[in-house]
Amino acid sequence: MSVNVIMPQMGESIFEGTVTKWLKKPGEKIERDEPLFEISTDKVDAEIPSPASGILQEIKVGEGQTVPIQTVVGVIAAEGTAVAAPAPATSAAPPAAPPKSTVGTPAAPAVPDAPQDEIPVQLPEKKLPPAPTPATGAPPQARTASAGQGNGAEKVRSSPLVRRLAKEHSIDVAQLSGTGAGGRVSKKDILGAIETGGAQGASAPRPSAAPGPAGVMPPPSGGTATASLESAVPRERMYFGHYEVQPMSVMRQKIAEHMVMSKRVSPHVYSVDEVDVTEIAKLRGKMKEKFEQTTGTKLSFMPFFVRAAIEGLRAFPTVNSSVDGTNIVLHKECNIGIAVALDWGLIVPVIKNAEEKNFLGIARGINDLAERARAKKLKPDEVQESTFCITNPGTFGGLFGLPVISQPNVAILGLGAIEKRPVVIDDAIAIRSMVYLTLSYDHRVVDGAVAHQFMGKIKHTLENWTESVL
Repeated sequence: MSVNVIMPQMGESIFEGTVTKWLKKPGEKIERDEPLFEISTDKVDAEIPSPASGILQEIKVGEGQTVPIQTVVGVIAAEGTAVAAPAPATSAAPPAAPPKSTVGTPAAPAVPDAPQDEIPVQLPEKKLPPAPTPATGAPPQARTASAGQGNGAEKVRSSPLVRRLAKEHSIDVAQLSGTGAGGRVSKKDILGAIETGGAQGASAPRPSAAPGPAGVMPPPSGGTATASLESAVPRERMYFGHYEVQPMSVMRQKIAEHMVMSKRVSPHVYSVDEVDVTEIAKLRGKMKEKFEQTTGTKLSFMPFFVRAAIEGLRAFPTVNSSVDGTNIVLHKECNIGIAVALDWGLIVPVIKNAEEKNFLGIARGINDLAERARAKKLKPDEVQESTFCITNPGTFGGLFGLPVISQPNVAILGLGAIEKRPVVIDDAIAIRSMVYLTLSYDHRVVDGAVAHQFMGKIKHTLENWTESVL
């Protein structure tokens, strides 16, 4: 008896996923709950366990392909079943990077779904490779419906999310060329249409949101277009000498789109402060072994900064907000996103309702999310709904950084390296453990005075720490 392996729904707002890697090959044995393949969604990368024990009989969706949820991506046969040699799975993965070029004509990587009449840019004695495109193909262009065709939106395969985005931006789904399985119009297709103007003028203004109960504004629709990743640098200035081409991973593309969009949307302003964390460093040094033995989790510096940030957000709630057009959404919860560096990118898991947790709860939450992020065990819901973010370049020795705001937040706190430095205290030189803190904030909402008062609250909390860690 065979068991179908399906593309799972990783969250309420997730309607499709991309198979990024198969961890088993057809004919190989697999145990129930053993990692079988990896997927990437709009929110998170994750390892998907096998639903049954047996032999991987067939791979139906190749690496790099994006398919709707509940699509059968593979088949597991009972152990002992003869497995026929599988036909090569159709894969939309980017082609292998070309070998490093030598002087002369560089090798041009094949580009999936590239237009047949695309002509590379010509240079004297040199041909450039075609412009890289995402693994799922070039953004769809609106097609002109021929007279009498009569294709209604109801006949076009698409998800509820796609149809909602199309409705909000006055786009006729029936006039989009879908790049999904079986011509399905995917989220990528509709976002590409929105960014390029759509089939019927997608630049129509978004209708104003009506206040909800008690004057509370509804959350943003999430229908904003992805940022363009086109380079402003002429291509002939990038392809020269010896080089190799590495297509961006799905996660890298999402990070790039999000960062470009954030810099375009939010006018970034930066404030820097210096904090004396000598007493906290002494407390951590004294308690870290006992803390780990008692609680089973490590005592790092991060929970101290999270707790101090919560105190700052309580005192200055404007920093804990989002912008929806001409409305400021003041969040009552402090959902703290913690940036986690991965070998393959960056992700920001979120500690929900951090203001309700004690020090130990925050420490456990941070360590748990970081470990599961590196093991690809996070759920999409765990990387959403942050109201404020913290990033820690100091882990890698950075003195301080100026981070980009993670939308839809209006601020992000950067932590520098904690170093012993000579400082003047009461007209005497002393050696103290010091750290630089930076705040990147959206000047549409947060003014410099509020930003520095917020930083002052964090500084006061850290330099006058009174909370027990156990």
